[in-house]
Amino acid sequence: MSELYVIVLAVIVVLLLAVAVDRTSRVKTKADYLVAGRSLPTAVLVLTLLTSWIGAGSLFAGAENAYRNGFAALWQPAGGWLGLLLIYFIAPRARKFAQFTLPDLLESRYNQTARVLGTIAILCAYVGITSYQFKGGGNVLHLIFPEAVTPELGTYMIAAFVIVTTAMAGMSSVAYMDVAIGSLVTVICLAAAPMLFVKAGGWAGLHAALPPTHFEVLGNLTAMRAMEFLAPVLLLMLGNQVMYQKFFSAKSERDARVSVVGWIVGTVVLETLIVAIAVFGSALYRTGEVARAPYEIIPYTARHGLPALMGALLLGAVFAKVISTASNYLFSPATNLINDVFVRYIAPQASNKRVLIISRLAVVLLGCWALYQAVYAPSILEKMLWAYTIYSAALTPVVLAAFFSKRVTAWGAVAAIGSGTVVTLLWDVPGVREQLPRILAERDAIFPALMVSVAALVVVSLLTPKPTEEQLAQFGN
Repeated sequence: MSELYVIVLAVIVVLLLAVAVDRTSRVKTKADYLVAGRSLPTAVLVLTLLTSWIGAGSLFAGAENAYRNGFAALWQPAGGWLGLLLIYFIAPRARKFAQFTLPDLLESRYNQTARVLGTIAILCAYVGITSYQFKGGGNVLHLIFPEAVTPELGTYMIAAFVIVTTAMAGMSSVAYMDVAIGSLVTVICLAAAPMLFVKAGGWAGLHAALPPTHFEVLGNLTAMRAMEFLAPVLLLMLGNQVMYQKFFSAKSERDARVSVVGWIVGTVVLETLIVAIAVFGSALYRTGEVARAPYEIIPYTARHGLPALMGALLLGAVFAKVISTASNYLFSPATNLINDVFVRYIAPQASNKRVLIISRLAVVLLGCWALYQAVYAPSILEKMLWAYTIYSAALTPVVLAAFFSKRVTAWGAVAAIGSGTVVTLLWDVPGVREQLPRILAERDAIFPALMVSVAALVVVSLLTPKPTEEQLAQFGN
């Protein structure tokens, strides 16, 4: 059986390397590297948006949630589904703006300070997201090769592969790797879910094996806890730089808008299947190794609950999915270092060749930082919520205001980004929450950080001069 897993993983690795090598030969300019030459058609956009969004956060953190709480775990991906309904209207505006990074947008609509603070928030959040992709991928390799690969060694191996392939061709490599991965994952999950459902004994078997709360709307969650899962995902979706960079890479405004329709359908279907597979697996394996590490329920179920070939394919799909999301979230902050720091402040006249060299170096440096965090991250779920919160509180309110508000000012945006970042970073510092009232101390950072950020955005905007017509015109306001 182990030979089958080796063959499946080897095919996936060779395929992804082939895509990266092919796209590398086509990269000649900064625009080619950062936004794929603004050439992505609708079909490629749909698959790269879907694949970059669903990664270790869904396959490990979401699966752990489903193992503990049953179908109530759908509160977590539901935040993304709600966000996508709004994104349908944002996508063509984002493509019309057509820059390289989210801080480009922040400076155009607000000011240079907003750009710098936004860059810092993105670096903190996205390197954190990349880190738990590395950790999740390492766990997959350990499950496939338990005697040969420890979780730590697997983490190093995944990190090395992602850093190399991402550095090679940038957005072009990332997007076209996503096409292959997205297609594979969707087909395998569609086939695996009904097989596991039957093996678990259908609905009768599931109800016999699992507690009744696993089938309730809230399950074991309180309404507030459900919102703490939903809100960070919703807000990350609305302000997600990875998404905006894909829209900046689209062939046209129409391609950007139409791609969101396919993304909505694909996300609802695939994330529901992922939760279902985790729930079916939890019915089959309530005790033993996976009970001690419930975030491994999907790869564990693939290894032990499916026929050999299907199990190998599902494990390979999980492996590929982690690779894809890690590549997206590693590449995105690297573009910030290049476009928002190097080109903006250090070498404005740098040649395309020099920009490409520094871009690849930035990918390597940020990849090493993410690897360091992965090695010391205590929990994938906790790391996911922290990364989502810092982004959601600091950036999403000001990004939405750029497209939908005429009154929010530059200094309002600066105050929101700064306060949202600071509250999130301080929230888990030992001794800080203990000084707060119990009703706040028991909560995750998302709502306190978001409330402070939005309050700063509104109050400071009311106290400072309105934005100019030139600032508003670029965003359809």
